[in-house]
Amino acid sequence: MPLNMDGRLRELAVKLHEIDAVKFGEFKMKSGIMSPVYFDLRVIVSYPGVLSSVANLLIEVIEANQLNSKYVCGVPYTALPIATLVSVESSLPMLMRRKEKKDYGTKKLIEGHFKCQENCLIVEDIITSGGSVLETANDLRNDGLVVTTALVIIDREQNGKKRLAEKGIESFSLYTMSSFLEFLQKAGKISAETVESVRKYVEENKFPTSGDSAVVTMDRLRMPFAERASLAKNPVARELFHLMEAKRSNLCLAADLTKATDILNLAAEVGPYICVLKLHADIISDFSKDFISSLQQLAEKHRFLLFEDRKFADIGSVVVSQYRDGIYEVSSWADLVTAHVLPGRGILQGIRKVMETSGTKRGMFVVAELSSAGNLTTPSYAQEAVKLIEGSEDAVTGFVCQDGGLLKNLPGAIHLIPGVKIEGSGDSLGQQYNTPAKAIGVCGGDIAVVGRGIYEAKDVVLAAETYRNTLWDVYSKRIE
Repeated sequence: MPLNMDGRLRELAVKLHEIDAVKFGEFKMKSGIMSPVYFDLRVIVSYPGVLSSVANLLIEVIEANQLNSKYVCGVPYTALPIATLVSVESSLPMLMRRKEKKDYGTKKLIEGHFKCQENCLIVEDIITSGGSVLETANDLRNDGLVVTTALVIIDREQNGKKRLAEKGIESFSLYTMSSFLEFLQKAGKISAETVESVRKYVEENKFPTSGDSAVVTMDRLRMPFAERASLAKNPVARELFHLMEAKRSNLCLAADLTKATDILNLAAEVGPYICVLKLHADIISDFSKDFISSLQQLAEKHRFLLFEDRKFADIGSVVVSQYRDGIYEVSSWADLVTAHVLPGRGILQGIRKVMETSGTKRGMFVVAELSSAGNLTTPSYAQEAVKLIEGSEDAVTGFVCQDGGLLKNLPGAIHLIPGVKIEGSGDSLGQQYNTPAKAIGVCGGDIAVVGRGIYEAKDVVLAAETYRNTLWDVYSKRIE
């Protein structure tokens, strides 16, 4: 940091404190952890002078460190006005990343004119884990841009800088948590006791890096889906987390019907209430490419993902053909599939191989436990299934299981819990049902799979809406 910036950084720190952009006390974070400090830099949009000071200081960091870049992009949403000012004052063209791809018009995720292989500088307000920067970087890179640098106002010193470096992104910040606190203490705004309290909190709540044996201390059951999206390694998992937040739905409909027309009619009616539509393609008597095309149109219109519950369970080379070829060509249309890992790591490698050549985002749920009575997925098997994904995390969206404790150290993985019905009980063939309260609240599920409770209802729309609202209410209470 250039020496002549020191005085202005001190003035800005004091000003941020005065406008309540930083608060000290006891604050419940999204993760459920109590923090002695809370930053809310969104308020600076109401203070043009502060906004201008931040932008000008960031530009000086760009110049001092010779950060050559063709474009600048702000992490949505707090950093957008900051990035806009940096763009205007530095004459760097700005790009804008959407949190979700729109389902109309150009359907772009990255807005603006750019050339592939050009460098884009990311602007962020605060880094904690670095997850939001990485999410933006991934989308920019997926569109052909190069991302090597991030510009930040405050680094909370919770290993976000190291985690970004592991992904090839060097970050530069106006303040570290330590320097920010030092400025405020010297200005008489906070006490030495407050500084020590924050320092202790930071030390006890660092995010793990690749060379760190520690686990994330945050409680995944208290973390909102939007926050967990930044920790997901599979792109479909990130998309699904955001989709659930946007639609306020964690309902997966199991459309276990045998006629294409019946499935299409059902999807058209309940599409607005679900986040995922699950199929068994091999029970559809009139399966065709036209059916899939119509289903994809409905999925795009109502914004839900397509899930083929194939439960692959063969050696890797056979699964490659089952997933990619045959009459179903599953990889060409299914956003998600399921797989047993009984054959070993090869099955994950085979599915991942097809995903890498599919040209679009794909994901899979690993079956760790089943919901049927007398099934042979023992607790030890389930634990080994979770361990087995090491090295294939970018292909795994989550797990099918009953016990959410299996995933306590995997906040970026989605817990899909099957066999959910409002009245509970079971059927004559061994299916055991969980109520929404048990599935989401007690077992810790993220998405509940509901089948007959909806498609056998007299009013499927009312049933879908009821399940959607009930499941979301349980999830909302869980994170609160």
